[in-house]
Amino acid sequence: TLRFLLGVAEAGFFPGIILYLSYWFPAAKRAQVTAIFMAAAPLSTALGSPISAALLEMHGLLGYAGWQWMFVLEAIPAVVLGIVVLFFLTDRPAKAKWLTDEEREWLEDTMQAEELARAAKQSHSSVWRGLADMRVLALALVYFGTSAGLYTLGIWSPQIIKSFGASSMEIGFLNALPAIFGVIGMILWARHSDRTKERNWHVIGACLLAAAGLVYAGSVSTLFTVIIALTIVTVGISASKPPLWSMPTLFLSGPAAAAGIATINSIGNLGGFVGPMMIGVIRQQTGSYTWGLYFVAGLLALSALIVLILSAKGNKSPAADIPHPHTH
Repeated sequence: TLRFLLGVAEAGFFPGIILYLSYWFPAAKRAQVTAIFMAAAPLSTALGSPISAALLEMHGLLGYAGWQWMFVLEAIPAVVLGIVVLFFLTDRPAKAKWLTDEEREWLEDTMQAEELARAAKQSHSSVWRGLADMRVLALALVYFGTSAGLYTLGIWSPQIIKSFGASSMEIGFLNALPAIFGVIGMILWARHSDRTKERNWHVIGACLLAAAGLVYAGSVSTLFTVIIALTIVTVGISASKPPLWSMPTLFLSGPAAAAGIATINSIGNLGGFVGPMMIGVIRQQTGSYTWGLYFVAGLLALSALIVLILSAKGNKSPAADIPHPHTH
């Protein structure tokens, strides 16, 4: 019940942030800005894994289990930051008192011009038109594959590392290594996507890299090689998300953008249930992680194929129409 309530509470956070970034940052910079925001996920793994391992050692303190200490202490920063955000962040640049008048005026003019240009090209401005757009459903399926890969890492990576005989503390530090490389790869790949004004092939390439890493992870036999494989997977999945999330606001605006992003997130997150569950089911049947990892690799390959089909139908990347913001 608590896990369900947590899901309800956080369901609007991620799509809300993606929409929020589209109010503040021009399209030409959106992939790398999204990457900086999404770097929090692998960074939380890099920092959280050893911290969580240490907190688990508090088992029995004041009569509480180690996992209970971990839950409570790791929740405190989210509560504090939630209060800070409420008072510090504003919905639009026009209300930001921490910007100078010149900065505020330039940003408002740039974002308004971009919004008008997009609205003139697209008729998808209503909620229902956004929900019915086939590109939204296609991107939801793409996100389904990347979510399956992401949650597979989050849930099964420690168990896979443990199967090679690592202790809890060793698991914490070893599980952090792929995440560090994931952050670097994500930001560099997003910057390249913005610089080249291309989205489709950046998503395809990253998904295929993650799929290859999962296939490799299913065939390795040493702890060293499994860490390399998990690093490849982490870099691929992390790098796929910023260009992917930069795509909806290129063809949707207004209420349609909010509804479209929420739809992609809602349907796509089901992959976070299917991927890890299938690994557990297949492992129970076969006694090995191998075919479960192959299954998730197949989902990521399917994500790449869907983007390829979208690219072929559109004849070019939507990002080709991204205007570069003018400077003073």
